[in-house]
Amino acid sequence: MYKAIYTYPWDLADEGLDTVLERVRPLGINTITLAASYHAGKFVRPHGRSGKVYFPTDGTVYFKARPERYGHIRPLVNPLVEDFDGFAELQKRAPDLDRCAWVVCLHNTPLGMQHPELTSRNAFGDPYPYSLCPAHPAVRDYVVNLCADLVDRYDIDRVVLETPGWLPYDHGYHHEFALLPLDRYARTLLGLCFADATKRAAEAADVDAERLQGKVRAMLERWFAADLAVPEAMAAAWWETEIVADPEWARFLHWRCRLVADLVAAVKTEMPADTSLAVIPTVQRPSAHCWLEGSDFAMLAGAADALEVPAYQASADEAFWDAWHVRARAGDDAPLHFILRPSFPDLAAGAETVAAARRLKEVGLAGLAFYNYGHIRLASLAHIQGALAVLDEAGEGA
Repeated sequence: MYKAIYTYPWDLADEGLDTVLERVRPLGINTITLAASYHAGKFVRPHGRSGKVYFPTDGTVYFKARPERYGHIRPLVNPLVEDFDGFAELQKRAPDLDRCAWVVCLHNTPLGMQHPELTSRNAFGDPYPYSLCPAHPAVRDYVVNLCADLVDRYDIDRVVLETPGWLPYDHGYHHEFALLPLDRYARTLLGLCFADATKRAAEAADVDAERLQGKVRAMLERWFAADLAVPEAMAAAWWETEIVADPEWARFLHWRCRLVADLVAAVKTEMPADTSLAVIPTVQRPSAHCWLEGSDFAMLAGAADALEVPAYQASADEAFWDAWHVRARAGDDAPLHFILRPSFPDLAAGAETVAAARRLKEVGLAGLAFYNYGHIRLASLAHIQGALAVLDEAGEGA
């Protein structure tokens, strides 16, 4: 069973790999899940040695990528790799632990700035530089090449993909700001992509994306012109009514999910037989909103070897409810990994981590991971140890 802790290369380099291994090995983990490609952030590091607030370089990769393996889009290699090659170091110094490469795919602002023609665009044609468009052939090639290069260069046991689809409106860019009450209705409409590549691919699948784009523009213009501040439940109901009233929406949204699943399947074809592929289906809460990103649990479960689902909820019960629906949608046979945050703001500040692990066993799981070594206090490691012990208990679900 996959028992993992998520890590960043800069934390391993800063604290010393041997120190980190001494802390995490006794927890019962069998896997280090290490960021291979990541975006910007402003991260508090409670046990950092060289400082307590860290700003990772945006949109870079943390392995020795080879430019000749790529086409129109080439990855930006982080300078840290010259001094600390995390995957090579883990391979050498922790052969007892599996290595899982965590690949952030399309959330990449620097590449979006370099290639604005490859970014997602809203119904007005505004580019979203933080979100590369998965419908564009060059973007799809980049994701496949990135993963192929990584597993060819290092001895990798697992790969987990994050953001293989469209990002939602309110995620991923510096200092997002609006003096308007952007409700779910408006955010959903602003998050739908109508880039030329999206429209071409949708229309090739017999979906009238051009008409839907015009409709979204009109709906948003009406919303912008009004003086509205409605409850989220009402705003969600407006969007649900639109989906029911116009069947083309269902065709469009289903097509998006199929396109993303096909991209994941293309990555899977590049994996060696002994390297498994998981996919994080969503950054949404609850996970049922995954369709905003072009994710469908059953389709993705069929394209990859497992789903790796963030169970980022306030309580163990809420984590279970979310997981129950994922299981219902993914199917009884789909291998499911769940990610827990054993700390504030989740699971009663970590106190319900063990209870969450026990409840997640009820839906059936193939693995459990914890986010993220560098973010949490060292005291939270005890919650991880307790939760992993639950997986070894006899009983249903494991």
